[in-house]
Amino acid sequence: LAVACREMSARLEDGGRLLAFGRVQSATDAQHVVVEFIHPVIVGKRALPALDLSPAFNQWARVISHPRDIAIGFSGPAGDQEVAETLAHLTASGVLTIGLCAGGARYSFESPTGDPFIDQEIVEILYHTLWETVHVFFEHAQLNHDVGESGFLYPFLGSERQNTDSVVESVAESIRIKAGETASLRAQLAVEQPDAISNAVTAIVSALRRGGKIIAFGNGGSATDANDFVFDCVHPPKGFAAIPAISLSGEPASITAIANDVGSDAIFLRQLIALASPADIVVVISSSGSSASLLAALEEAGKRELPVVAILGYDGGEIVRRGLAGFPIVVRSDYVPRIQEAQASVYHVMRDMIALMMPGEGAAAGGGLELYGGPGCQYTSELREQLLLDGKEFIEYDVESDADARRRMIALTGGQRTIPVLVSDGRVSQVGCHGRGCMVEDS
Repeated sequence: LAVACREMSARLEDGGRLLAFGRVQSATDAQHVVVEFIHPVIVGKRALPALDLSPAFNQWARVISHPRDIAIGFSGPAGDQEVAETLAHLTASGVLTIGLCAGGARYSFESPTGDPFIDQEIVEILYHTLWETVHVFFEHAQLNHDVGESGFLYPFLGSERQNTDSVVESVAESIRIKAGETASLRAQLAVEQPDAISNAVTAIVSALRRGGKIIAFGNGGSATDANDFVFDCVHPPKGFAAIPAISLSGEPASITAIANDVGSDAIFLRQLIALASPADIVVVISSSGSSASLLAALEEAGKRELPVVAILGYDGGEIVRRGLAGFPIVVRSDYVPRIQEAQASVYHVMRDMIALMMPGEGAAAGGGLELYGGPGCQYTSELREQLLLDGKEFIEYDVESDADARRRMIALTGGQRTIPVLVSDGRVSQVGCHGRGCMVEDS
């Protein structure tokens, strides 16, 4: 990465541009890296030319590219043949190409995992550190430079120009440190926020059960994360069932029309008014938790009594202070790239949990009749015998030893822990047997 960034910075100084592209979930990574280059979060950093070519990347990249340019192609762990072919063509034409984690590029980074969620989280660290590191070489290229408020990104730079090789070595170590910081944040979340995440997922599952949909949104990089979460819902990885979700951040014509005619504070509010139904649930992603456009939409969600899940950074900002989210999850950091990398883990874990708790997904795929009980409960045995006598086919889950089955049962019953529970085509049809049951506790 450090060596690639050194060459990227030279090309950008020479008038080159960053061209990013990918498909479906990978397209949201292209959106995200473009935002980072065009609108840097670090005070005083220059805007760098970058374009997202995802809608028609194969044709667009070939027509618009110049040998001075840099192209980043995104794909999941399985790769993408068209992305690889486009990168190979651009490489041959002199473009500096980077594959995350696609082949065909001058610098290709292979995924160390087959899990598409973990792969995306690794890729996000790669392109965040890539963006940060390009600025290191810009600073190095200036004699008597002043790194100013962004100095904490690269404290190894002094006030005099250095040998490039030594900068590369220091930058590589800095990238390793940043990845370690993200790992620590994720571990901290796992210790401090498991109940908050679980409660948020239970609320989402309840909304989906009553026929609702997820309405997600965020600004800037968080907009691309909202888009990514929605793609994970409606176009999920193999083995997951699709669930209804929309992203208000993925509607550029509506956003620009509302911002132009009404004001930027209303970009999500007006969409929410038009699109929200009483059964829906809102999922907002924000690093600051204080953006006016988010606050306006969440105040409207409160008036409509829509449940709100908020994935936030810093201390949760005004969303937490005003109590605008019933299910806040806070990544306690004050640096946006690290916040966003940890937030990606949050919504990926949420998506995994939704799959576990929703009949029709994961172990419960296929619907039909399901019996949730346990060998320690005599009433489970009685209900099982009755079902067998009636000649009914069913799948039985032992909630005493199977934590995933227990979570699904609790979500289905709205928090009850009484067994046995009989579920028919995704809905609870019976709790207990002849009015009696057993309590199940966490093992």
